[in-house]
Amino acid sequence: MKEKYISELHNDHKEWSTQLNFAKDEIQSFNNRLMEVVRSNTKQEVLAPLEQFQNQFIREKEVIDQLLHDINEDENRIVNNAKENNVATDHRKLEVNQDLEDRMSRFNEIFDEMKSNFNKYLSEVL
Repeated sequence: MKEKYISELHNDHKEWSTQLNFAKDEIQSFNNRLMEVVRSNTKQEVLAPLEQFQNQFIREKEVIDQLLHDINEDENRIVNNAKENNVATDHRKLEVNQDLEDRMSRFNEIFDEMKSNFNKYLSEVL
């Protein structure tokens, strides 16, 4: 069982939320770029991968929303723990939500790979 100080857990949640909201903004930008591709190309070999990227973006937004929800739930766990026992909260440790930490790590890997593939696609078609 891995533990961290409450302040560290809170900082992780803030950092993850910021990362996820930035990724959401990036996806919106990626969708705008897809529209540029659609406007400038009608070839099937260009448009076929486009639909795959659209589907990936939809799925990633769903994953982001679920992660943001779960981060909020874990933050509530921390807040409730601090309320129940508000003595020396800055010196107390709580169990890390390892599943959430692993999912964030995996999300970052998948998102970075998707972003790299999308940028490669754009460099080929624009």
